[in-house]
Amino acid sequence: MSDDPTHVREFFGARAADWDSRFPDDGPAYAAAVKELGLRPGNAVLDAGCGTGRALTPLRAAVGPSGTVLGADLTPEMLERAVAAGRGGTTATATLLLTDVGRLPVRDGVLDAVFGAGLVSHLAEPVADLRELARVVRPGGRLALFHPIGRAALAARHGRQITPDDLRAEPRLRPVLAEAGWRLVDYVDEDARYLAMAVRED
Repeated sequence: MSDDPTHVREFFGARAADWDSRFPDDGPAYAAAVKELGLRPGNAVLDAGCGTGRALTPLRAAVGPSGTVLGADLTPEMLERAVAAGRGGTTATATLLLTDVGRLPVRDGVLDAVFGAGLVSHLAEPVADLRELARVVRPGGRLALFHPIGRAALAARHGRQITPDDLRAEPRLRPVLAEAGWRLVDYVDEDARYLAMAVRED
């Protein structure tokens, strides 16, 4: 799939209505990945490319009622599904933003962490977009790049092979993150999950 924002919006917009039912068993994997962010009550966190908001409930549970949870996505249909599922909008779960994660309407350094599920492969300008995520996070804040299955399992699902130029591969991801202001501190790519954890540099 193209990483052009228009194509990304069209792709996910056409699939939003049944997105959650296509992946009904991913909830525990999302919750486990959120737990590894080490969020505390009162923290502020962004779910970048939140889609239907599957991470929003565990993120809210982690930061508690005194914390802040934002969900950002560029596909209106996905955000509509998040609202319909009670994960955002007028509920107390999260504030939803219809926006490209490369141009966030968020002040500098106000967040403690960013969670991005399935995000990296859809970034039109990976370094610039990851730098924008770094802009809104305080020094020492964390970034979790997550997928409920690993690269090989995901490629097999789509009838492809993984390739060395895949941005999610550790040798490619580490320097891209560094250029964007992040330091990769943990990397797991197993059949059951993919999780790259980075820390915002000073």
